Amino acid sequence: MAGHSKWANIRFRKAAQDNRRGKLFSKLIREITVAARTGTPEPDGNPSLRAAIDKALAANMSRDVINRAVQRGSGETGGEGFQDVVYEGYGPGGVAFLIECSTDNRNRTVSEVRHALSKHGGNLGTEGSVSYMFNRVGLIQFADGGDEDEIVEVVISAGAEDIDILDDGRVMVTTPAETFFDVVKSVKEHGLEYEEAGIEQRPSVSTEIDEQLSERILNLVGAIEDLDDVRDVYTNASFSSD
Repeated sequence: MAGHSKWANIRFRKAAQDNRRGKLFSKLIREITVAARTGTPEPDGNPSLRAAIDKALAANMSRDVINRAVQRGSGETGGEGFQDVVYEGYGPGGVAFLIECSTDNRNRTVSEVRHALSKHGGNLGTEGSVSYMFNRVGLIQFADGGDEDEIVEVVISAGAEDIDILDDGRVMVTTPAETFFDVVKSVKEHGLEYEEAGIEQRPSVSTEIDEQLSERILNLVGAIEDLDDVRDVYTNASFSSD
């Protein structure tokens, strides 16, 4: 019976991993579709599409799947009318939440987001209620072992505003959202390889939370991320290091 249990557990874990992978791919496909619909279907002329494709490639999505998503977004193959929408709200302890979604049914999406928030002690806010606490910034992460001096020289010349050397040796570059794609282009032209790159929301005002509240916030973040229409979740929670 032990062997049976072992293989049953392996199959269960694989099914769970496949499910998470499927959810991630669904979110990425929607992001590509929306980006291709709202701009040119050519990545070089559509920064949002280029960023979405880069994320998909980093997640090992095939070129064929990416191309079909672009074609669907550009109208070449029809497809659903996905659109971007952002919801704002509060979690336990007054923590601000900014929730970015891609949806073909706004009523369904807002209902699911509202339910997740209220179930975990939060509430949905009105437009502008928390977005003023966040700034859009570009982030580019380089692996440990790269030429730090060359990275610094290239990204600063291209418009980066901050560079951090993390404890594990990785290099994190922060750029204004407006110059993010110029910096990425310069990095590629100089043959530098990065691990991750994208634009995200960074809180300008933080809410300090204790260990007990941290678990509730993390559970809420997980519940929101599990929603099919949700792309990204941002909070202004500052977790205690005690």
